[in-house]
Amino acid sequence: MKQTLTDYQARHFLWSLNDRVGWITLNRPEKKNPLTFDSYAELRDLMRRLPYSQDVKVVVIGGTGGNFCSGGDVQEIIGPLTRMSMPELLGFTRMTGDLVKAMRACPQPIVAAVDGVCAGAGAILAMCSDIRLSSPRSKTAFLFTRVGLAGCDMGACAILPRIIGHGRAAELLLTGRSMGADEALACGFYSRVIPVEELHAAAAQLSQELADGPTFAHGMTKVMLNQEWNMGLEQALESEAQAQALCMQSEDFRRAYDAFSAKQHPAFKGT
Repeated sequence: MKQTLTDYQARHFLWSLNDRVGWITLNRPEKKNPLTFDSYAELRDLMRRLPYSQDVKVVVIGGTGGNFCSGGDVQEIIGPLTRMSMPELLGFTRMTGDLVKAMRACPQPIVAAVDGVCAGAGAILAMCSDIRLSSPRSKTAFLFTRVGLAGCDMGACAILPRIIGHGRAAELLLTGRSMGADEALACGFYSRVIPVEELHAAAAQLSQELADGPTFAHGMTKVMLNQEWNMGLEQALESEAQAQALCMQSEDFRRAYDAFSAKQHPAFKGT
């Protein structure tokens, strides 16, 4: 069943939709935009709606006040967790994992625009995005061991090594140290480092280019990037053959051919 998110009213972060690009902005600048039980759950629920959305083709995640996200709120999450029973704790950790699943399962590309602090669960939000842009002053830390927890939080031990390699991921997850923008760029965590004053505009330009592109094919690309983690080469080649054949039946494929033949730029419609 198709849904629209044009009129969606977020309660625990800011949401806006502009020309098919949905903007999620974490908005607790006085605490560097930490997450709470409620914001975790609302992010999960919004991400779960995206596969059925007709009007959202790309999502951008950012923060206010010169920071991205400082992780779980110490008073509103960390403290209460120390008083929970094991079933309650498992319910929470499964819920945070469900947010990651929803981010990876939605067909829309997710762009993280990271400025300033990007720590703990905030680093996970960036990690689980499809494309990550950063300002020069970003500080990214998977600091779970700093609070006595394992580094294997919200898929970090599965996803981070695939982005930056096993050795670098092991160091960051074991030490919890902060990684500056230049280091994160060099190891492939960030695609680009952009001046602070240009970060929002760069994220807007990239997301608009994606929204104007063949969005059905983008969704297929994202599905294949996820599914092929657990495939051998022969399975991957067959899956990609099937996926590409589906895309060749799309109207966007025909539009691209017609535009190329007429020496024009294709006007994709995502169908």
